[in-house]
Amino acid sequence: MLRYIFAKDLDQYPRLRDTMFRDRADQFRERLGWDVSVTPSGEERDEYDALNPLYVIWQGTDGRHGGSMRLLPTTGRVMVNEYFGHLTGGKKISDPEIWECTRFCLARGAAPYVAGALMLAGGEVMRGFGIKQYVGVFDARMVRIYRMIGASPTIVGSMGEGRDQISVGLWSFRDDSRLRVAQRAGLSPEVSELWFRRAVGATPALSA
Repeated sequence: MLRYIFAKDLDQYPRLRDTMFRDRADQFRERLGWDVSVTPSGEERDEYDALNPLYVIWQGTDGRHGGSMRLLPTTGRVMVNEYFGHLTGGKKISDPEIWECTRFCLARGAAPYVAGALMLAGGEVMRGFGIKQYVGVFDARMVRIYRMIGASPTIVGSMGEGRDQISVGLWSFRDDSRLRVAQRAGLSPEVSELWFRRAVGATPALSA
């Protein structure tokens, strides 16, 4: 199932929390070779995890992490402004209707529908919080995944060639996109919305 958990509440779900950060280390350091910080216990965390982001997490029936992403409003500190300004031509992205999506992670061996479920959940957050777009940084290896689940971004800027190319993209989520992604995820829009409302209520607030 999909869970929506603010960082301050993660300790209520220790198994889900621990497996998420360990899967992040496995994906970003071991599989992708990124230069990320990993704790002695094998967890990948960074400074943005301390800013009370909203995590969207697919939780398996065993209580473990299957996939996740991290969301923060661009009116505060975000990676795209602090580390990737060279990809936006130096233009700062700061808008209450644009949130940053980072650390999109799939557990090793995750079922194909998990990526689609996370994208569907991103749409629920958009609807619930009044967000118009997500901004995120991605590499060339993610292009195929985005295309497969029907959620390709509008490119703001890129650098590099081939597999080494990295880009900043903007995602919107229209009603027709929601239905298409729901079909790929094998979830009904009604169930997806129910999970979201149970987690954050009808009128969520970032500081809630």
